[in-house]
Amino acid sequence: MYNLKERDAIKRFLNEETVNTSEAIEILGFTHQYLNQIVKRGELEPRKEMPRDRLFIKGDVLNF
Repeated sequence: MYNLKERDAIKRFLNEETVNTSEAIEILGFTHQYLNQIVKRGELEPRKEMPRDRLFIKGDVLNF
């Protein structure tokens, strides 16, 4: 369990429980293009979208 009131716990949570676009592609074995299609259809939802990357919850990706 994480105590997200502490900075170190937040860092640990982000490192252990989130993946970026490249990591999601590697885990799923998809192309970047196919991952984009899945996201656009709402089948996999990123928690944060940035201009050149997305952040996903690792469990969401593993359970896809």
